[in-house]
Amino acid sequence: MKMLAAPRREVTVSIPLRRDNGTVEVLTGHRVQHNLSRGPAKGGLRFSPHVDLDEVRALAMWMSWKCALMDLPYGGAKGGVTIDPSKYSEAELERVTRRYTSEILPVIGPNRDIPAPDIGTDERTMAWMMDTVSVASGYTVLGTVTGKPVSLGGSLGRASATSLGVAQIAFAALQHLGLATHETSAAVQGFGKVGRGAARFLADAGVRVLAVSDQFGGLWSPTGLDIKALEEHVDATGSVVGFAGGEPIDNSALLTLEVDLLVPAAVEGVLHEGNASDVKARLIVEGANGPTTTAADTILAERGVLVVPDILANAGGVVVSYFEWVQANQAYWWSEAEVEARLADRMTSAWHQVLTEAESRDLSLRAAATCLAVRRVAEAHRLRGLYP
Repeated sequence: MKMLAAPRREVTVSIPLRRDNGTVEVLTGHRVQHNLSRGPAKGGLRFSPHVDLDEVRALAMWMSWKCALMDLPYGGAKGGVTIDPSKYSEAELERVTRRYTSEILPVIGPNRDIPAPDIGTDERTMAWMMDTVSVASGYTVLGTVTGKPVSLGGSLGRASATSLGVAQIAFAALQHLGLATHETSAAVQGFGKVGRGAARFLADAGVRVLAVSDQFGGLWSPTGLDIKALEEHVDATGSVVGFAGGEPIDNSALLTLEVDLLVPAAVEGVLHEGNASDVKARLIVEGANGPTTTAADTILAERGVLVVPDILANAGGVVVSYFEWVQANQAYWWSEAEVEARLADRMTSAWHQVLTEAESRDLSLRAAATCLAVRRVAEAHRLRGLYP
């Protein structure tokens, strides 16, 4: 267990950047590989002013457990650059990305460590990384990152994978509770990369999505929101605020609405000791990372609220990243329908494994998922032995 408590490898690099105005800054970047027992490392790269080594270490460990839980042949990794991308031009961000990539080049690659997008990065960032690695290698290395544009070897279905996975887990959990989708009401906090797609997939399946919110505000309708029309409004205005098909609601009220399903898909720590007793949903599916505090977890469990943890619920993104890596290695591309079917199989299989573990050992779903994941990594480490 001592080996699992510490990262396998850490790299901290200086990133000199020539700004567009000719001045030079030096930024700091990190890449942490937590464990490699089950395969090459896998994890995102974030650009954020809040990035530090401790955060990257924690996220790398979390990726080890998530990959193991989904039975992917990966260890966990994470990378980050301490930068506010909103204050830099596209050309400057490209220079940062390429220099960071060149600095960590000795420890990444399709059989070593495969980065992916995260906060502040996107498919464009991944294209720059892939090109930098390819130029250094002398040939195109499509499998060196995932989350790339489809025209550069990205996978169909990758953009919506996390939100689709959240919806698939929600459907499985609703079935477990004996709730039919067309009889279910839901509230979704967050209308970004995860929440927006989750709301759409839920609505398409017949769930009445009564409320949604974003960083600017929220809205609700007692009869359900028209998600398609809401998406058109957001595309035009940049926010859910002002949509004619709903009434304003704040985030705190959304979390305690009288609904069957609550999907926190925004930021961490929104369900806490102060509001957990007021949550009326029977089921919570964590689309965001860490939306429920430890104190809230205890309160919700005592009240009989079923909480599907983030390590399971939002794993769709890394699953389809794995599919993208597999397709790149085979140079054979799957249809979007095939990707979605394979994702559904992975998500529902993991759900049943976690549920069985929880019921057989009288654990919460969060504890069961963590136990399964840690056990798999520990078993791989034990079988490989210690060298030298």
